[in-house]
Amino acid sequence: MSTSSRELTTTSYAMLGLLAIRPWSTYELAKQMRRNLHYFWPRAESNLYAGPKRLVKEGFVQARSRPVGKRRRTVYSITVKGRRALEQWLSQPAAASRLEAEPLVKFAFADNATKEHVRGNLRRFQDDAEARLGELRAIFGEYLLQKDPFPERVHINVVAYRLLWDHAQVDARWAAWALDQIEGWRNTDRAQGRSALMDVLTKALDAQTR
Repeated sequence: MSTSSRELTTTSYAMLGLLAIRPWSTYELAKQMRRNLHYFWPRAESNLYAGPKRLVKEGFVQARSRPVGKRRRTVYSITVKGRRALEQWLSQPAAASRLEAEPLVKFAFADNATKEHVRGNLRRFQDDAEARLGELRAIFGEYLLQKDPFPERVHINVVAYRLLWDHAQVDARWAAWALDQIEGWRNTDRAQGRSALMDVLTKALDAQTR
């Protein structure tokens, strides 16, 4: 049975969105995903090779072989059917945003781990956030030097990148704060200083009402 546009995944639509910008080879699609989608939809990369072939099979994308140097490379482009499916999907309400972070899952069960293991996970979380900030700084530099590859999309990309930047900053600041907090723990299975912890929640609520 043929797959309808209603059965496509978010990853499939993300690929259609990239192909709506211009045709891409698989290598070029991967590069664009690492530059953009990787930050908020990393699962797209795992379907990179199967995804375009499925879209071709269903008529949303067409594939053409083009010479690149001494080799030939398959280049994918969106069809009229693909554009219609993408436009229909974009007109529908998006699913609610959600946080997905394995380090936080591990932290949630820190009372079953040693302080050193907790520190290690938090440091990796912090390093990842700092790495994202570094990658985004490099991308922002391209824009500021007017070397961004799609200047006609600057109004979309800058607004999206601002959220990615803020998110990475929040992650980095939280990790630094959490590492500081656990330094005061005698162990991981007993709470100390409940009053101080309640102050954290009070300050968070006060900041939200300002």
